[in-house]
Amino acid sequence: MARTFDELVAEAEAVSVAGWDFSWLDGRATEQRPSWGYQRLLRGRLAQVASALDVDTGGGEVLAGAGPFPPTMAATEPWPPNLPLATRRLHPLGVVVVATTGEPPLPFADAAFDLVCSRHPGALWWDEFARVLTPGGSYFAQHVGALYFPNLIEYFVGPYRPVLQRGQLNPETAADQVAAAGLQVVDLRHEQIRVEFFDVGALIYFLRKLNWVVPGFSVARYRDRLHGLHRRIEADGAFVTHTSRVLIEARKPG
Repeated sequence: MARTFDELVAEAEAVSVAGWDFSWLDGRATEQRPSWGYQRLLRGRLAQVASALDVDTGGGEVLAGAGPFPPTMAATEPWPPNLPLATRRLHPLGVVVVATTGEPPLPFADAAFDLVCSRHPGALWWDEFARVLTPGGSYFAQHVGALYFPNLIEYFVGPYRPVLQRGQLNPETAADQVAAAGLQVVDLRHEQIRVEFFDVGALIYFLRKLNWVVPGFSVARYRDRLHGLHRRIEADGAFVTHTSRVLIEARKPG
């Protein structure tokens, strides 16, 4: 028997949204994966360096699956609820987790790492990435692209205006941004991906976790809109939206 709107809301409001483990959404939402396989590619690059830094590691979920790690492996995370999760997950693997403020500079010396990596970093600190890289070192990351849940934002907020934020990377301007920091792009790929939500509870969880998608989101504030979306999902089977991903690799001249 299908659960009621109130049951789905109560469940989604009660669950923890700490960390970047989205397993709670299994069977309730799907996100298409980019064709390149970031974690697999990262594993190959970590095997070739002596030192690496993972920026904005979240709860360490992606990095933990990309080992084994080089002799010097550090990870940064600015959001306090993620720090104990990342520490428990990464310390046993030999990764030092460093709390940051979310503002530059990075708390490391110049030329400290052969590789700086990140999956969905929260900021584009190209000068800082270049500073902490050794000569010949590389920046390798998967960013959220310029297309960002347009019909979802329109449903809750109003007309969609694509303004880059929180580490979003426009592939059309990325090369110039990187070059200004003294890095050279060696790989740049871009793909649009499909995202589906199969019940309104999954969407509530998602918007609580990614609380910048709909600023100021709460069930109380958007209850009527959520109820309308619940009826829409019941009729259509899913709410479908789209976003994009950018893979970038840039090298610091040796």
